[in-house]
Amino acid sequence: MADIWNIISSNYVTVGGAVPSNSKYVAVDPEAYEGSWKGKYANGTSFEVGISNINGFRAKVKYVNGSTIKYQDVLIRDNSFRIGDSKFMLTGNNKAQIATVVTNPVTGVSTLEKAPATRG
Repeated sequence: MADIWNIISSNYVTVGGAVPSNSKYVAVDPEAYEGSWKGKYANGTSFEVGISNINGFRAKVKYVNGSTIKYQDVLIRDNSFRIGDSKFMLTGNNKAQIATVVTNPVTGVSTLEKAPATRG
């Protein structure tokens, strides 16, 4: 029975973060996004997001969190994009927020970790 609740909880966290957008993709200002963004989650784990090669609303992104490294081509819409289990949202000049779904390998429980990121 506990496994069922873990699955429901995991899907709730994952689906709850997916808010559909009715806006269209439009070209973004490359200077607002390009560069290396760094931050630290509440548990002390640091991360880095490298954004490059912005063309219109497309970009190449590298996400590093500990030993996890992800490369992905992304589409930017509504000042944000997703890379793997993470979402990057531009919140201001040289400021952003990262939200990542983290699953505990022992318990299987998923949580949503949020952290500010700054370009530097």
